[in-house]
Amino acid sequence: MRIAHTMIRVADLDRSLRFYENALGMRVLRRTDYPDGRFTLAFVGYGDERDTAVLELTHNWDTVGYELGTGFGHVAIEVEDATAACAQVATAGGRVTRPAGPMKHGTTVIAFVEDPDGYKIEFIERHGPRRA
Repeated sequence: MRIAHTMIRVADLDRSLRFYENALGMRVLRRTDYPDGRFTLAFVGYGDERDTAVLELTHNWDTVGYELGTGFGHVAIEVEDATAACAQVATAGGRVTRPAGPMKHGTTVIAFVEDPDGYKIEFIERHGPRRA
């Protein structure tokens, strides 16, 4: 077994795709409209869906926004340099909510940003070689 994807609902699909592509460097892997159901699914990520976990962005055409609730925490992305990743997000017009620095009670460097819908994304600075 493996994690295939995490689904989040987004209010404006084009705005969200710009963020995930430009600010986070992901690419659109596939996008499908379902006119009878009035929704679109877009899968974004860093690699092929057969090999890596991806995000499914669900856009319900008749919904203008969502309450995030208290159950969802964040999506974590491993990065080479958390400070540089935050700068990339800020340059793309994104919001950095916690600049890069050591985590509380630890030494791992982390940062947090938000996507256009307010979902939290954590950057975790990689230590040593990339994991397989």
